[in-house]
Amino acid sequence: IKAFPTGFSDADKTRLTAAYKQAILTKIVPTYQKLGSFLAQEYLPKSRPTSGINAVPGGPEIYKYDVGYWTTTEKTPADIHALGLREVARLRGEMERVKTQLGFKGTLRDFFESLKHDPKAMPFKTAEEVLAGFRKIQATIDPNLKKMFGRVPKSPFEIRRTEAFREASASAEYNQGSPDGSRPGIFYVPLPKPAEYNVTQGMESLFLHEAIPGHHYQISLQQENQALPKFRQFAGYGAMVEGWALYCESLGKELGLYKDPYQYVGALNDEMLRAVRLVVDTGLHTGQLTREQAIAYMLDNMPASEADDTSAIERYMAIPGQALAYKIGQLKIQELRARYEKQLGSKFKLGDFHDELLKDGAMPLAVLETKMDAWAARVQ
Repeated sequence: IKAFPTGFSDADKTRLTAAYKQAILTKIVPTYQKLGSFLAQEYLPKSRPTSGINAVPGGPEIYKYDVGYWTTTEKTPADIHALGLREVARLRGEMERVKTQLGFKGTLRDFFESLKHDPKAMPFKTAEEVLAGFRKIQATIDPNLKKMFGRVPKSPFEIRRTEAFREASASAEYNQGSPDGSRPGIFYVPLPKPAEYNVTQGMESLFLHEAIPGHHYQISLQQENQALPKFRQFAGYGAMVEGWALYCESLGKELGLYKDPYQYVGALNDEMLRAVRLVVDTGLHTGQLTREQAIAYMLDNMPASEADDTSAIERYMAIPGQALAYKIGQLKIQELRARYEKQLGSKFKLGDFHDELLKDGAMPLAVLETKMDAWAARVQ
């Protein structure tokens, strides 16, 4: 033990150090050895070698339920798998276009690998420079936000570096504020190695998703709406909540972002992740893909490491259907917007559409569609 508080005597330091060592050797190490023995000798021999829930008794029916639960739709795994393949193909085409724009001559996978080391994709030196970059994003989108939203949260918002004690293992995240505004909504950014912060892993798109107008607007407006009963003020339906946040990523160009091709690659990469999930989640849990095949599919279509993709696939194996919510929700919101733009013509106002979409909080997508159809009928 090295970091003793001030005031400890040398004798106390020696005594406590010896006690800690003894506890580790006699209590902690044997416990881990016992756990390791159990896993190797009892648990693993009885584990199934398959990757998806389809292999357990009643698995296909369980997965069908999971898909409905997470997407709040009646889409089948086969429908979603086919949709995912189409979205991956569309996004690959756009990535090919940006690859050509940047003058890269190799394959898309070679392009992904090059982005991990391209200094133009890592323009920052210090944590403060990265945080300043996020503040610049907020300043850039602010004028256009006023055109897209009539109602904005009263809750304050802050951008903070993730605390040191959890920074090494944390992801960027939004921590919602309190309903009364006494605690702000906080966008946390972990920066253990600021000089390696790579914008092609998503920076502008990340801010739109996790912060403004993504989770901060949706969650804060819902919490602040005193007209809603409590169970709806704090309700969360993943397909709408995450679908809204992913939809917000698609607003980047309208908000004045994605002008830098490296930032745009980051946005495409973020969207590709959600499209790939449609393929690998349904593939794993219907027996079409093994764990190893799913990892390889992610590596072929995204600029991520094998370790990151392995971790992601094991998450999808453990929570069947959850990863489908993002893309299914985004596509439904985009579908509704396109429908009403055509139906209402000059009467369609994007700000009114967004305000109505968020006004009553999170809800199943089918309920959302019914509500929005009624809104469009009133406007018409």
